[in-house]
Amino acid sequence: MLIMAVNTQQYQIIQNELLKDQVQLVAVSKTKPNEDLQALYDIGQRAFGENYVQELVDKEASLPKDIQWHFIGHLQSNKVKYIAPFVYLIHGVDTEKLLQEINKQAVKNNRVIDCLLQVHIATEETKFGFDGPALHELLLSGRVANYSNIRIRGLMGMASFSEDQTLLSNEFTMLKSFYDKATLAFPDGHFNILSMGMSSDYQLAITKGSNMVRIGSLLFGARNYSK
Repeated sequence: MLIMAVNTQQYQIIQNELLKDQVQLVAVSKTKPNEDLQALYDIGQRAFGENYVQELVDKEASLPKDIQWHFIGHLQSNKVKYIAPFVYLIHGVDTEKLLQEINKQAVKNNRVIDCLLQVHIATEETKFGFDGPALHELLLSGRVANYSNIRIRGLMGMASFSEDQTLLSNEFTMLKSFYDKATLAFPDGHFNILSMGMSSDYQLAITKGSNMVRIGSLLFGARNYSK
């Protein structure tokens, strides 16, 4: 008998919880087989988050075409071209060089690609993203308007890998502050996504203003990196 790896009951609990607060769920499906994604798709999930370009390309080719593919990993400029034809939202835009490349590939594909600017809020040096001053300078400069085939939809950030709730709370509060200020630079109303919070801290993130969370292990179980 096949034992389903996906916790559909937990999915329904989380989804009901998020709907109450009007928060969007991105199911983080990296390293998970197509069957697991299909199981969530079959009960209504459409937004899936992937960290690796080749894995995302393979899954997009095999799974239903109305899936909204979110690229949530660290994206290298030379790999943008592989996901540009179909990606729904790129979460981790952490440099202006990457913005330039996404715009270039979006033009080639006759698309406008939605993106989030990633802000570094964690204590770990390994996390990517703009710091506060660099973000402020980019938005004030008006250069974003040069990227005609990109639509900046909001900000994304990852908190420290810590159980210190005060630390996490402060980091989420900081990102919300950046988001509120950045909103003023986008009066057209498209800048409306604050993506923060994962399996271990999404509930706290929501109390601090998140309206998009990235949840993987609570839905799919522990990841298998042995492949």
